[in-house]
Amino acid sequence: MFIILFLNFQIHIRCAWRPPPLGGGGNALLLPLDKGIRLLYTTNVKQALMVKLAPNPEQYNSLLQTMERFNEACNYISQLAFENHTSSQVKLHHLAYYYLREHYGLSAQMAVRVVGKVVEQYRRDKSKLHNFKPHSAMVYDQRILSWKGLDKVSMLTLSGRLIIPIRIGTYQEVRLNRIVKQTDLILRNDIFYLAVTVDAPEATPDDPIGALGVDLGIINLAVDSDGKFYSGKEIDKLREKIDTLKSVLQSCGTKSAKRHLKKLKGKESRFRRSVNHVVSKQLVTKAKDTHRQIALEDLKGVGDSTVRKSQRRRHKSWAFFQLRQFITYKAKIAGVLVELVNPEYTSQTCPGCQHVSKSNRKSQSSFVCQACGFASNADLVGAINIASRATVNLPIVSTILTSPSVRDKAVCFS
Repeated sequence: MFIILFLNFQIHIRCAWRPPPLGGGGNALLLPLDKGIRLLYTTNVKQALMVKLAPNPEQYNSLLQTMERFNEACNYISQLAFENHTSSQVKLHHLAYYYLREHYGLSAQMAVRVVGKVVEQYRRDKSKLHNFKPHSAMVYDQRILSWKGLDKVSMLTLSGRLIIPIRIGTYQEVRLNRIVKQTDLILRNDIFYLAVTVDAPEATPDDPIGALGVDLGIINLAVDSDGKFYSGKEIDKLREKIDTLKSVLQSCGTKSAKRHLKKLKGKESRFRRSVNHVVSKQLVTKAKDTHRQIALEDLKGVGDSTVRKSQRRRHKSWAFFQLRQFITYKAKIAGVLVELVNPEYTSQTCPGCQHVSKSNRKSQSSFVCQACGFASNADLVGAINIASRATVNLPIVSTILTSPSVRDKAVCFS
């Protein structure tokens, strides 16, 4: 059983959320904010629930054949769209609908879905020919797929309608009663799944009375302004173990070694995703319980920075954007606002006297102000400064520094 959650969001620059007017639509109003701050808050959150199919061998072969024929038809439409320099669904429909029906044996709605899938790709990028792999996702809608309770699903294939058993957990069971937007048939490790996209419930956002600053990093995945550290040691340990094992297996080159390598595929990314889910949930829960918004650094372009050769593998595997995305959509569902703030000098600025100097940061983890002598963990200092840059009425700096959770981790020198 797998669960994938994703966020359909837009980023509004220098805008603040305000409740929509009475009698109007569901869109929020946008009002100017201070320079350098971006608010992440949207009107739509969608969740994709992964539902495992349990077909018998005959049904499995029928699904596989249908998927391959569907993507073969997608490649034909893709060639047609590229040659005619068009991404118009209506034009492509008129050009190829009857050919799709007769040559590929697709039903009427499957032909429509083929054109729709190709058009979606060309609307993103018309400059190149798009190719679809034989086992790319196949799009279903309510005309060719229907749910038969919580244990079966009816799906149209080239062999006709099939009633296929499904395997779901409690998490998916309580969410499948929502409005289904789209369903994709996907094949992963020779197992069929349905990726069911549903609307997620949206909580009314609270009026924050403070900000929880979060500093994202590699040694520590996250550090919040309350002084809690979310370590990345377990991810580093697994990455090093997998890298060593892959090196040994690749040098071996036997059939058994190749089978083992195939099993390792995606193990690190799955573990990292799981850790990011746990960390983001804890941060959002803390912000919700303390009536605060979450302040994050706007780390756009950080993946393009130059690092030492010995650090490249570690730096490139840093899933900071995934963690930020998880925090954002979980906050949306919980009714917690999220702001992106300017990351410049957050780890070089003293939260006590505001002195900014590169020499304040002695090492990756050590911060010592050269002006007033304040000393603490550099990531914690960054989180405190991020919180102070958020657009809410925060306590004065001295109050932050003397709170019990932070005071225990900081040492001041006179």
